Amino acid sequence: MAHAGHGGVHYPSARESWAGGVELFAAVMMIIIGFFHVIIGLAAILRSSYYVVTHDYAFSIDVTTWGWVHLVLGVLVGATGIALTAGQSWARVVGLIIAGLSALGNFLFIPYAPVWSLLIIVIDVAVIWALAVDLREQPARRTVPDDQ
Repeated sequence: MAHAGHGGVHYPSARESWAGGVELFAAVMMIIIGFFHVIIGLAAILRSSYYVVTHDYAFSIDVTTWGWVHLVLGVLVGATGIALTAGQSWARVVGLIIAGLSALGNFLFIPYAPVWSLLIIVIDVAVIWALAVDLREQPARRTVPDDQ
């Protein structure tokens, strides 16, 4: 029977478990958001008539261009989420930046798909929060003694 501090077995504290769970949440949400972006992007590229275009929008861009933007964002967001699940430390900071770009892109896409864009923005904000909390908790996890 293994005990904490004996034989090199480490049992995570409640703080470590919570922080790891928040990071996993962010990673899974980023993979899902990536799929959503790819679906939106492909719909805009393959069938641009699917979206109703308003002509009075200040940031009016061709729907096919938006499709490519979403497709690229989807690949970046999904790849960053996969990197987070693999434990890559760089993915936390990159994830914050990519989730921010995703939220901005969806804000500009609101006239084309309002409900969808707002849903993705809400998920992006949750991911940003989760990654920011994880980055803040990271120094505390490094200073946890080995015998806990």
